[in-house]
Amino acid sequence: MAILKIARMGHPVLKRVADPVADPTSPEIHKLINDMIDTLEDIGGAGLAAPQVHVPLRVVIFHVPGARIALEEGEESRGREGIPLTALINPEIVPLSDSMAEGLEACLSVPGLAGMVPRFTHIRYRALAPDGTLIEREATGFHARVVQHECDHLDGVLYPMRMRDLGSLGFVEELRRFEDKEAAD
Repeated sequence: MAILKIARMGHPVLKRVADPVADPTSPEIHKLINDMIDTLEDIGGAGLAAPQVHVPLRVVIFHVPGARIALEEGEESRGREGIPLTALINPEIVPLSDSMAEGLEACLSVPGLAGMVPRFTHIRYRALAPDGTLIEREATGFHARVVQHECDHLDGVLYPMRMRDLGSLGFVEELRRFEDKEAAD
């Protein structure tokens, strides 16, 4: 497997609509997904889209730790199951409500920055799995946010383009420093 180079904001591959995958079961797609998994594990993060590794195809991978879901739901994180690493090929998203919520997002292609981004709170997504079977799930909270964020990459959209107020955009280090200071006061 290989660790792939991450495209950063400004690169043309991140500005275009990605091409559909003709055969999700092809060895080339499986190699791409495996390399994306290695890359995500190396750099850390919740998800990665093929355009972020310079491949203009409609493929995303993501996972949602159980602790993150428990935090959202005010539960204890111990024993809470998350969403395991999932690969989506040619995904489609349908909002199931008009309800949106703002949340802090960062991106491997926009290193060092984070900002408040509105996202639908309840979605359904459909995609093909690497074995060619259909995946269809409903998602809420962080799960829905991650899927929307990664699928935006397939349409040439980075999170700053979705922000309502660029005043919330900041360097992660600064946002954490002032968040920690406010929590201490």
